[in-house]
Amino acid sequence: MPAKLSTHVLDTAHGCPAHGMKIELWSLDGEDRALVITVKTNADGRTETPLLSVDEMKSGHYEIIFFVGDYFAAKWPTLPKIRFLDQVPVRFGIADAGASYHVPLLCSPWSYSTYRGS
Repeated sequence: MPAKLSTHVLDTAHGCPAHGMKIELWSLDGEDRALVITVKTNADGRTETPLLSVDEMKSGHYEIIFFVGDYFAAKWPTLPKIRFLDQVPVRFGIADAGASYHVPLLCSPWSYSTYRGS
């Protein structure tokens, strides 16, 4: 399987993929940050293309920001205006640019979890 960085978001409050969630990928180099890509999830809670393709994979530190608060505010308008979770950052490292990395997020308006998937 070619190297890539991918993600998948599941809405655990409603028991479905998180369709339409905005996601940003940032490259981190010490104190410097560079926006790599901004995407939205599809009906399956995935992005249409990898966050990083085989040609874009580089070892280093990254951050994915999941816009959980905006997603749930649009889907669940009775939630409080002051969000418990808003933007969920996940910082991680890519040690092997020749390997695939998958960073899924399981979330609700009050909790989230992530792991290195396959």
